[in-house]
Amino acid sequence: MRDWHTSSYSQGHGGNCVEVAESPHSAKVRDTQHRDLGHLEFPAAEWQAFLLTVRKEQM
Repeated sequence: MRDWHTSSYSQGHGGNCVEVAESPHSAKVRDTQHRDLGHLEFPAAEWQAFLLTVRKEQM
C-alpha cells in the first residue's frame, strides 16, 4: 500500500489541498477533503512532466 502525503503545493490552512501517493510506475492524486470520491492516477513519466512544468512556472 502506498503512503499518501499532502502535496507541498497545497495551502496549509485547509483550503485547496491534495494528497499524492507515488510509486516507481505511477502517482495517485486525491482531494484531501473528499477522499471517499476516489483518485486520479497518472503514469510516472506524465507525473514527472507535470511537476517539472509546475516548478518552472514557480520561478
